[in-house]
Amino acid sequence: MISVVIPLYNKESQINQTIQSVLRQSFQDFEIVVVDDGSTDNSVSEVKRFNDSRIRIVSQTNAGVSAARNRGIAEAKGEFIALLDGDDEWKPDYLATQYALTEKYPECDVFATDYEFRSADGKTTPTIIRRLPFDSEDGILINYFEVATHSHPPLWTSAVMFRKSTIESLGGFPMGIKSGEDLLTWARLACRYKIAYSRKPLAVFIFDETIFNDDQKKRLPESVDIIGNELKKLLQLNNAPGIKEYIAIWHKMRSRIFITKNIRAKAIRECIKSAKYDFNIKIVFFFIMCFLPHKINTILFNRLG
Repeated sequence: MISVVIPLYNKESQINQTIQSVLRQSFQDFEIVVVDDGSTDNSVSEVKRFNDSRIRIVSQTNAGVSAARNRGIAEAKGEFIALLDGDDEWKPDYLATQYALTEKYPECDVFATDYEFRSADGKTTPTIIRRLPFDSEDGILINYFEVATHSHPPLWTSAVMFRKSTIESLGGFPMGIKSGEDLLTWARLACRYKIAYSRKPLAVFIFDETIFNDDQKKRLPESVDIIGNELKKLLQLNNAPGIKEYIAIWHKMRSRIFITKNIRAKAIRECIKSAKYDFNIKIVFFFIMCFLPHKINTILFNRLG
């Protein structure tokens, strides 16, 4: 059996469609564990509308998405855990394709499919996934960091399934991280386990671009870079192909945010850290921007996107 774990926090208008997409799966041997993370709207009432014995609701005080996922994993009865966020959806053959991967690649412990983006107005956009190590419809992703460095993330929360024992071996999703806890989890899994991957885009990342952009503008990198520090530990344990470049991009991303916030000293430090792992023309450009007037940097970033 596959346990579908859905962390839920104030998704009253989306959770019905999310659960419907699970119930419409061609593969029906599953349970749904909904973890209500202290919702203050009518999200739980929407879940209770479904009359299906396979749906269980677990409630907890608000503790964040990592805690909610970990609680759902602990409550799950299945051998495999399929994650699904409360505002995303699956296409009908998603679970069937994931289960087929477990049978075709029994040596793997992590299973993923491609996905697509859908905006609030219904526009669908495909991902860009480069440098897959196989040409067939599916295969083993032996170069996760290389693919992740040159593509959209090949592993995305609502398009990943793993053995329960596998995620438990990591101690679950890391706590105390406001953003990027999933990226760190995928990196840890990629360093320790084999990943089977399907090119079929069977999960749908639904987002409101206005809300997303507002969140990005408000977000500031955490003062203690837990993810950066943990990625460096992974490098020491496993010098996987592309991991140095992956770490460099992480610091470049932090540098860009500090530049947009006009926090120059921290932006310079992140540029230096990025260059340590992968010195290239882009990081030189970022370093120069650290010394340009804030208005010019704003114009440059608006043009670059």
